[in-house]
Amino acid sequence: MLTSDNYVRKIIGLGVFQSSVLIFYIALGKVREGIVPIDIRAGLENCHQAFSSPLPHVLMLTAIVVGFSTMSVGLALIYQIHKEYGSVAESKIIDR
Repeated sequence: MLTSDNYVRKIIGLGVFQSSVLIFYIALGKVREGIVPIDIRAGLENCHQAFSSPLPHVLMLTAIVVGFSTMSVGLALIYQIHKEYGSVAESKIIDR
């Protein structure tokens, strides 16, 4: 991603990197054999189950929305660069 000359490849590489980080954090939030804490008041005295926290999933959902909007703005900027300079290659734009 860093060594590519093409702006589109850079933004797509950033999106792939972000997706991998999101999957990593979602996987960390899952407890093995844990259940979803929908109604924790019902039968807590007899419940010997582990609960999975929904907080990492909620935060990653927010990060997905922010990442998608950031990528959309980046692609819109790349489109405007292409309209202005006729290329999305960084070296050609710097030389011009």
